[in-house]
Amino acid sequence: MSVIIQYKNVEVARKELVVLKHVDFKIESGEFVYLIGRVGSGKSSLLKTMYAEVPVTEGDARVLDFALASIRRKDIPMLRRRIGIVFQDFQLLTDRNVFANLEFVLDATGWRNKADKEQRIEEVLREVGMTNKSYKMPHELSGGEQQRIVIARALLNKPELILADEPTGNLDPETGRQIINSLYEIAASGTAVVVATHNLSMLDSFPGRVLRCADKQLIDEGTPTIEALSEEFVIDE
Repeated sequence: MSVIIQYKNVEVARKELVVLKHVDFKIESGEFVYLIGRVGSGKSSLLKTMYAEVPVTEGDARVLDFALASIRRKDIPMLRRRIGIVFQDFQLLTDRNVFANLEFVLDATGWRNKADKEQRIEEVLREVGMTNKSYKMPHELSGGEQQRIVIARALLNKPELILADEPTGNLDPETGRQIINSLYEIAASGTAVVVATHNLSMLDSFPGRVLRCADKQLIDEGTPTIEALSEEFVIDE
C-alpha cells in the first residue's frame, strides 16, 4: 500500500485563528477513514487543506507527493485532478443535464476525444447505478440521486483519493446508507476515501478508521465500534 496523505506537526489556521495544531497522521491507498468532530472543531478546515483550499503554513503536509506548505498556485489544479471531491450541497450545474455536467469536468481537465468522454461518463454512471439518468436535469433528481451523480463526477479522472464533506448531511438515513456503501466500495477497489461527518450511526455496518477533531487536536481512534465512542460523536445533530 502506498501513502496517499502524510501530515507531520501540521498547524491548521483560518483567518489567523488556529483550529488544529500538532497534527500527525497518514492515510494509505484503500483506507476508509471517518473524520469526525463537532461543528467548529476543524474537520472541514483540515479536509480543505488536503486539496489546497486552506493553506498549510506550519509543518509538513503531503498529499499525493505534493508538499502543501510550498505548493505553487499553478500546481494546485494538477493536485486536484488526482482527487475526487464530494460536497454536501452537490454543486451541480443547474443549467445542464447530468451528461453535460460530467462532460464539463472532462473538458476542464483536458479530455478532447468525444468517444473517450462518452465512454468514461457511461462507466462512472454505471458504477453509481445511474446509467439511465444522463439526460435528467439536476432538479429532476432526488437528493440521493444528485449525490450519486456527484460521486460519479468525483470518479471521472480515476482519482487516488476521494474527499467527502458531510456527503449524507442532506439525505434521509436509508439514502445516506446507500451513499456510504458506494464510497465504501470505492475504497475496497483501492482508492483512499476520507469522509468528514458528524454522524457515525453507520460505523458498525461500514467500519473504518476514525480521526477525531477535539480541543484543537487530531486524535486517532483506530477502528472502533459505535459503543466505543462517546455518544456525542455518534449522532450530533
